[in-house]
Amino acid sequence: MKRNGFIAALLTFMTIPLWAFTPIEKVTKRKDKGFKISAGEGRLHGHLKLKGVNSNILDLKISGTDTNGDLAIFEQTSLSPGRGTPLHIHNSQDEIFYVIDGAYYFQVGDEKYHMAVGDSIFLPRKVPHAWTQKSKKGRMNVILQPAGKLEDFFVTMAALDHEPTPKEIENIFADNDMQVVGPPLKL
Repeated sequence: MKRNGFIAALLTFMTIPLWAFTPIEKVTKRKDKGFKISAGEGRLHGHLKLKGVNSNILDLKISGTDTNGDLAIFEQTSLSPGRGTPLHIHNSQDEIFYVIDGAYYFQVGDEKYHMAVGDSIFLPRKVPHAWTQKSKKGRMNVILQPAGKLEDFFVTMAALDHEPTPKEIENIFADNDMQVVGPPLKL
């Protein structure tokens, strides 16, 4: 009888940690109140003016802290014609871009795409990708699922007091769960 009681207690104990991390528990900890972010505003950080990769402005619309890390949404105002990201990989996030204004050139794996107003593109995690701004100005929505560390990456790049070297940029990418695997995409 003692053996059966021990096995039952062990099985009960083993299931508690699994239950504590179920999606139901995650959803119950979410914010229970909606919010609005007005046009031209950024939530939590204001306008993040990047250095290094480009000098674009990022406005955080939905933070990973709002969704328990499930989702993050940014609006990017592109002010860097002919510049974009190095070829890189997100280890844990899928990324979606939606072009609101302007034109862009994207690479996803070995495929290259010209993007215009109204176009969307899906960049799967662990697939090398890069983009470059083609037009004088532009704007895109950037959606990440799960949120990952991209918000921290943008905050870090905006807080720099100098233009970072390629090695510094590579290190900041790595600190935020991304890996630079090649040069920026040329037009």
